[in-house]
Amino acid sequence: MSDTSHLHGAEFLKSQTAGLSEPAGSKALGESTERSAKQVREMAATIPQWQDWREAAHRIKRYAVAHLDKLLAEFERNISVRGVTVLYAADAAEANRLVIQIAQEHGVKRVVKSKTMVSEEMELNHALADVGVTALETDLGEYLVQLAGQRPTHIVTPALHLSAEDCGRLFADKLDEPYTAEHKALTDIARRHLREEYLRADMGVSGVNFAVAETGTIAIVENEGNAGLSTSAPPVHVALMGIEKVIPRIEHLPVFLNLLGRSGTGQKLTSYTHLIHGATPGKKMYVIILDNGRTRALADPKTRVALACIRCGSCLNNCPVYRRVGGWAYGWVYPGPIGSIITPQLVGLEKAGKLPFASSLCGACAEACPVKIDIAHQLVYLRHRAAKEPSPVRSMAERLMWKSWAWSMSGPLRYWLTMTAVRIGVRLAKFLPWHPLQLGAWTRGRELPRVPKATFRGNWRHNEK
Repeated sequence: MSDTSHLHGAEFLKSQTAGLSEPAGSKALGESTERSAKQVREMAATIPQWQDWREAAHRIKRYAVAHLDKLLAEFERNISVRGVTVLYAADAAEANRLVIQIAQEHGVKRVVKSKTMVSEEMELNHALADVGVTALETDLGEYLVQLAGQRPTHIVTPALHLSAEDCGRLFADKLDEPYTAEHKALTDIARRHLREEYLRADMGVSGVNFAVAETGTIAIVENEGNAGLSTSAPPVHVALMGIEKVIPRIEHLPVFLNLLGRSGTGQKLTSYTHLIHGATPGKKMYVIILDNGRTRALADPKTRVALACIRCGSCLNNCPVYRRVGGWAYGWVYPGPIGSIITPQLVGLEKAGKLPFASSLCGACAEACPVKIDIAHQLVYLRHRAAKEPSPVRSMAERLMWKSWAWSMSGPLRYWLTMTAVRIGVRLAKFLPWHPLQLGAWTRGRELPRVPKATFRGNWRHNEK
């Protein structure tokens, strides 16, 4: 078995974490996300029941998350009677083992995949490659990212950072196609290369947008038709879902379909909505339900609401931080505000405890969230936990610094002595040949402030007299 360290995510703000130098830079990314966010806001303003939909979705998800054990058992029971094998995986490594076992049992050599964030958590493509199975992404954005050897930069639009010119050069280099930057021509090239793959594939892998407990139904929404082909053309279909994807009743589904399309891409409804009730006669179907840290979030009443996320990407589009740094800077599968609260819970604060601090707390993400996750308060709570809990994320020097700061701010005399020392230190620093107060990124592009001759308190006392 290959090294599985990649399954646990990268540390945020480390030198090896890519992101701040993504292809096309932040300009293209910022313009695209801002345009998408504006479109969604304008569209939502024309729908009188928009806030009612959000509140309904919030209540349904809150109930579902609180009753996951019963709903998952009900879903398994109802889909199993129609020939589907349901399997559970505690973590990404176990989920990979299950997929590989299925592939080996059915002699699978070629896999086509529709878009699935869970498979990104699993690094499934690499796991399959290790046992000689070729996995091909069929979502256009995922296909481009796979050809480029990159990670997706966005939950909904994985290749948002690539321009048409980038795609043209990529197709010329990887597919030996004549260079073009014309959008339709690029789409035709991708379609031509992918079409034969559906017919040659031995297994299809998909995600699950929603799993309905009442009927044992999985719902997959998409815009390209690739998910329909990936799940129906090959003789074996494996659906991957996190435990949080289950909803109670089929009557709840329209609420989420109304919100997901509009929040994700500004559409009234996605182009294709697939409702799969069981295995196609003569074919095999499996559903693998993954935990991978989700019960950790579920165990804390203050964090479990993050599991309500429907992966629409709206919080990313509205986030000023994400617009500037892009998706790779967040170090793992889920970027942006939702990544800042989901990743620390899935991989642990010891690995991703700095992510909650990657926010201005402006609240734009929470205002845009279609299921009303209060992301800003989640971030503050996780910051508190990251600061309080023993963790490698917080160095001894940092802990000592904050203890010293707390001591110096806890009394007027201590405060006066500390600030006097700071004033003297800043004045003396400019006479030294080296900079003793270099604080990493904080002073790399900034000069130390000029120290005024008189303090605020001194001025106050003088003016009072």
